Amino acid sequence: MMAAVLGLVFARSGLSLPGSAMAQTVPDAESDAGDAKARNLATHKLELRGMQDTLEQSQAQREKIEHEIVDLKADRAKLAAALVETTQKVSGLEEKILETERRLDLLTASEDSIRKSLEGRRKVLSEVLAVLQRMGRRAPPALLAAPQDILEAIRTSMLLGAVLPEMRAEAASLVSDLSELVRLRQSISADRDSLNADRANIRDERLRLENLIAARQMGLSNAEAALGAERERAIELARQAANLKDLITRMETEVAAAAKGAEAARQADEAQKARVAAGVVSSGAPFKDPARLSPARAFADTKGYLPMPVAGTLLRGYGAPDGLGGVEKGLLLATRPEAIVAAPSDGWVAYAGPYRTYGQLLIVNAGQGYYIILAGMERINVNVGQFILAGEAVAVMGDGSAKTAASVAVAAPQPILYVEFRKDGAAIDPGPWWMKPELQKVRG
Repeated sequence: MMAAVLGLVFARSGLSLPGSAMAQTVPDAESDAGDAKARNLATHKLELRGMQDTLEQSQAQREKIEHEIVDLKADRAKLAAALVETTQKVSGLEEKILETERRLDLLTASEDSIRKSLEGRRKVLSEVLAVLQRMGRRAPPALLAAPQDILEAIRTSMLLGAVLPEMRAEAASLVSDLSELVRLRQSISADRDSLNADRANIRDERLRLENLIAARQMGLSNAEAALGAERERAIELARQAANLKDLITRMETEVAAAAKGAEAARQADEAQKARVAAGVVSSGAPFKDPARLSPARAFADTKGYLPMPVAGTLLRGYGAPDGLGGVEKGLLLATRPEAIVAAPSDGWVAYAGPYRTYGQLLIVNAGQGYYIILAGMERINVNVGQFILAGEAVAVMGDGSAKTAASVAVAAPQPILYVEFRKDGAAIDPGPWWMKPELQKVRG
């Protein structure tokens, strides 16, 4: 070993060893080379083992992430399903409350009408009751004891015979009106009790809905750091846009989130075309899967399936005179104060914010060049670029105090939701898309 060390020293110093020393060093050097080779092999084995462990850990981590993604998708689906279900409950309660309020108005008007009619016939009622009381108190006269009274009784009977049919008819009418008044008051009392119960239920459901919306938007906001800047940019574009078509074009070219949504819509359209070309035809309800991240069916194929966005009363329909010499390009729906507005269809939010005299404006890209426009809300709770589901709560109406172009057009004291469908920039009739029972409900 000493010779090996000396040899190493001499080699590094550039000197050579004597012959005997060199001969003695060779076997030791070969031994050391073998040890180094063994050590290198062991090191390589350790490195390979480490790489294998790292790959296994990466695979395990990847599987864990995949499971987390599945869980997140499951959570998102549950959240989306809960949102749609709760929105439907709230809309159903709002519709029921609206119907009850209408019925109460009719019942109250009928009660007032009957009361006024009875007040107007109070004199007749008093006369009828007085005659009946006198007739009840006076017994028929004896035929032999008081013959002169018989003549008077006959004369009275003749007079009553002429008057009695009219009196009987009047009495029957009064009885009918009084019975109807009692029935109306009982119905009014029952409807008021039902209305109070529904108002208590809707408060609970609205609170649940607000919490669900907050949970949905919190997850989206965490993933979108530039949301505030995007919103400011969108509002600035809305100020500059000449019209809605210009606004949509500028949003989807100059705002990243809207452009991302437009690209997702384009890809969904291509996927739909590919399925049609492959002979794959969608069947069944198009909005059944709450986990969908794109429309399950092309918008043109959803005719007859779309729910109305709000419970309300149709004031003006598509094509009706607008009072200014033109015709309406959309629907004007009167709603209850603070009514929940739901998305009529799947789609990506192209714009959400104030716009001129429209109030709060929401534009949804439904694909294939179709857009849905909702205007007149007080608050929108979805973001630009976000994919929304049909029936999902997207906005809330105000109390009617803020006047929009739509509410001024119909001089309505209550909130007015404006709904418009567009295809390639031109307004179209939304009638064929609504579910028929829904259309009948809003028409009243």
